[in-house]
Amino acid sequence: MKTNSSDRKATSSGFAALAPPRLLWSAVAATAFALACGPTTPPLAPPGGRDFAGAAATAPTSPADFVFDSLDRRPLSAEATRGKPTVLAFVTTANLASQAQVDFLVAMAKTDGDRINYAVVAIEEEGSRELVELYKKALAIPFPVAMADSQTLAGGGAFGDVREVPVTVILDRRGRVVWRADGRLAKSDELRGALRGL
Repeated sequence: MKTNSSDRKATSSGFAALAPPRLLWSAVAATAFALACGPTTPPLAPPGGRDFAGAAATAPTSPADFVFDSLDRRPLSAEATRGKPTVLAFVTTANLASQAQVDFLVAMAKTDGDRINYAVVAIEEEGSRELVELYKKALAIPFPVAMADSQTLAGGGAFGDVREVPVTVILDRRGRVVWRADGRLAKSDELRGALRGL
């Protein structure tokens, strides 16, 4: 059977051919990617700070101390998030899995945003602030979006190295890290399981 060059290109490059080279800020596309990923690994760890695969082991001994530069007037800091469980997603604007992670959090926030803090931290240089603002608008993110500080960009800071995006971190009501997934998509059911009891 004959195939034209465009058919061969689409077949050889698969899903990547559907994505623009830099930005794919479509919630529909992000959801499609998430579904295409197949089953996730089991929940990493229940609250309690035990070791878990694929992330740095973090015992919840003391609250994380952080302040990120929010794009709007809603602060994103240890003080502002204390009192409720908090889900932080560290992402970049050009990473498809990061977009899918944001899409899951936006959907979750629609049902429990009054009981749980959600926030996104962009691992982008300050010069990309306008790009991050467009990202926030395109994905209709209703919760705070902030720029990472210089320590975080360098692989340090309160949450350690979060440059292998997406990185999703859950804090308990006292602001202690109790769950973390590095470099992979954490779906809604997995996140809700980790949030249970907090």
